[in-house]
Amino acid sequence: QEQLVESGGGLVQPGGSLRLSCAASGRISLLNGVNWYRQVPGKEREWVGGIYPNGVTKYADSVKGRFTISRDNAKNTAYLQMNSLQSDDTAVYLCNVPRGWRGPAWGQGTQVTVSS
Repeated sequence: QEQLVESGGGLVQPGGSLRLSCAASGRISLLNGVNWYRQVPGKEREWVGGIYPNGVTKYADSVKGRFTISRDNAKNTAYLQMNSLQSDDTAVYLCNVPRGWRGPAWGQGTQVTVSS
């Protein structure tokens, strides 16, 4: 069964850190690249950043310098390291993996809440 599962979310104080995971199973290969998005109710889904097949990473301006995306090919798992978290980072975080003509695979998301 193909599946993407995000984990690692939770409640963190402003200035804190969290590391999210995106674990792939089945035919989904993170070697195709991984994108992270976040969703806040009432707002459009926002692209956070991505790691491409060649390992290059890119980030939205809002998280550049604070967030880092990495990938463990052996574990077929990607990570989103989030530092210096702010209240504006509160959202459901989702990962997305391209699958060509079948369309991207999405996980169910993990909630991140930044609050004192």
